Amino acid sequence: AEAQKPKIPRIGWLAVQPASAAVMIESFQREFRKLGYTDGKNVVFEYRHAEGKLDRLPALAEELVRLKVDVLIAPNTPAALALKNTTNTIPIVFIDVSDPIGAGLIDSLARPGGNVTGFTTISSMLAGKRLELLKETVPKLARVAVVWNPQVPNAAQGWKESQLPARELGLQLYSMEVSSADKYDVAFKEAVKARIGALAFMVNPPNENRDVLLAHKYKLPTIHTTVGGVERGGLMSYGADRSESFTRTAVFVDKILKGTPPAEIPVERPM
Repeated sequence: AEAQKPKIPRIGWLAVQPASAAVMIESFQREFRKLGYTDGKNVVFEYRHAEGKLDRLPALAEELVRLKVDVLIAPNTPAALALKNTTNTIPIVFIDVSDPIGAGLIDSLARPGGNVTGFTTISSMLAGKRLELLKETVPKLARVAVVWNPQVPNAAQGWKESQLPARELGLQLYSMEVSSADKYDVAFKEAVKARIGALAFMVNPPNENRDVLLAHKYKLPTIHTTVGGVERGGLMSYGADRSESFTRTAVFVDKILKGTPPAEIPVERPM
C-alpha cells in the first residue's frame, strides 16, 4: 500500500523580493486550485527569496535543485538565469522576462528548446510609449531619467529602446543606473542635479518603496512598467497585464506535471 501511494509533485519558486512574489504567488495559487491542485494536499511548494540581493540567487537555486523539485518557477530574468545555470534537466517556467532569447534562456519563442519556457513581457519594446505618456502628461518636460539596473541581464535594452522615441519627442535622456537599494539616495541627488523632470522605470527597482518615496521628496512624476508602481504611489504605469501571465503559468506547470516537455511549449507574449 505504501509503494502504491501517488508521488506528490513539488514546485520550487525562486524570487528576488518576497513582497512582489507574494502577489504573483497568490494569483498563481488561485488558478492552480481551479486546475485541481491544493498546496499541502496534492502538491507541495518550496519558496525561496533573495531579499533583494541578486548575489544570493545562485545559492538559493542550488538549494531548490537539491530538493529535487519537479518544476521550477522564476518570476524574473535574474531568477530564471540562476535556475538555468544550476540545472538543465528540471523544467523551468519563467515570468516577466523581457528578452528571453537575448538573455540566453531559450532558442526561440516558438521552439524554446532545452528545459525552459514561460512568458515574455515585451516591456523594453514599450519604452517609447512610456516616454510619450510622460510628455503628454507633463507638456513642458525636457529631460527624463531612465532608471535601470545594470546587474540585470539585458536591462540595457530598455535604455537603448528609449533613444529614438526620445529624440522624436524632443526629450533628453539621463541614464540613472541603480544596482542596489542603498544607491538610490545618491542616484536621485545626481539626477536632480542634472535637472531631470521625470522618471521612467525600465525594470522593477531593487527596493520597492525607496524609489517612490524619493520621487515624492523631489516632486518628480514617474511612470512604471507595471501597475505595482502606481499601487506604491507612482504616478502611472504602462505595460502588459501581469495577471494574465500568472494565470497562464498555472496552465504551463499543469502541462509539465502531466508530461509535456518545456521544449514543446512555445513561449507566450502579451497581446
